[in-house]
Amino acid sequence: MKLVQSLIVAALVAAPVVSFAQSQPQQALTRAEVRAELVQLQKAGYNPASDNTQYPRNIEAAEARISAS
Repeated sequence: MKLVQSLIVAALVAAPVVSFAQSQPQQALTRAEVRAELVQLQKAGYNPASDNTQYPRNIEAAEARISAS
């Protein structure tokens, strides 16, 4: 009996998580679009293999250079 109750509780808890995971944007990026964006960032000076401690600052600077041009 406790097993059945545990399964019911688990299903009730998991239901919102599953429904949230399915609500993705209608227009997802394709692999080619992501690749093109990465190439554009690299041309703007972003190096994904660079120092990881500066990650947010480095990519934000590259994005700012792209938007400025």
